[in-house]
Amino acid sequence: MEFAFTGRVIEWRGPAPYYFVPVPDEECADIREVAAMATYGWGVIPVEARIGEMVFLTSLFPKDGSYLLPLKAAVRGPAGLSAGDDVTVSIAVRLHERQPR
Repeated sequence: MEFAFTGRVIEWRGPAPYYFVPVPDEECADIREVAAMATYGWGVIPVEARIGEMVFLTSLFPKDGSYLLPLKAAVRGPAGLSAGDDVTVSIAVRLHERQPR
């Protein structure tokens, strides 16, 4: 499953700041349909993401029925991204096959 969207970078303040791009509702609905085939624990969804020419592996975080794409400093820095910036993201959900029990 692949899709692209434009979203605004948000900052979550915890013990350390984290940066995310919220996944739009329509794409979240599609992700929920394949979540059981993709998640490897506590609802995170492994993805390959692209911002510009930068491709990186990460996992979408579930949040209140939606998903957040985390943006590490290694991604934000080269892309020149900070909180409040709009960014276009391409995402491919990485499905895995369940092993027989």
